[in-house]
Amino acid sequence: MTRLSPITLENYRPLREIVFETLREAIISGVLKPGERLMEVQLAEEMGVSRTPVREAIRKLELENFVVMVPRKGAYVADISTKDIVDVFEIRAALEALAAGLAAERITDDELEELQQILVQNAKSQSLEEIIAIDTKFHDVLYRASRNERLVQIISNLREQIQRFRSTTLASPGRMKNTLEEHKRIVDAVSERNVQLAQQLAQEHIDNAENSMLELIGKSLKGEGHQEG
Repeated sequence: MTRLSPITLENYRPLREIVFETLREAIISGVLKPGERLMEVQLAEEMGVSRTPVREAIRKLELENFVVMVPRKGAYVADISTKDIVDVFEIRAALEALAAGLAAERITDDELEELQQILVQNAKSQSLEEIIAIDTKFHDVLYRASRNERLVQIISNLREQIQRFRSTTLASPGRMKNTLEEHKRIVDAVSERNVQLAQQLAQEHIDNAENSMLELIGKSLKGEGHQEG
């Protein structure tokens, strides 16, 4: 079954870079699922390229922990362990709380207006892809409003892992609606320049996302156990 679209060549970008980004996005979005074997020939055919850039992309994905190489078996999409989730969310909760607190002190009127517009867009959005993009934009505005470039850089280093988790948590039942309500409360606290409340709400927001992720994994494991029985 073909899942990846043929690649459109761009004159100013190397093919290996485009192939890498295509495969990484497919993993983050769940098109290529954890534990799935990556067949070079099949992937090359789907994207309309030779095996060489696919092989190079898989090696790079291994370096970024999106792929694991199993001796004599090949390349597989890396599983997400519970410890990976807890580690990333612990770091993200602390950074998001810091960003929200700083934003409450330093945000501009234009940025507050931008956050309000994002909330409206979120309420109107229908597709998961659109909601993920809006959610990403919401947090990016908060990071920018912190006026701390080092903080933004550190969060950026986690971006791929955050995006991979974001697409999973937002797909869980009820999470989209809860996310919108949590975002509204964060914006209210930031608008009121309430640093402590903004930090608290941002922490709770990420904790809730983590709980949704762990709950989904728990259900998945139970389902696998049931099938085996």
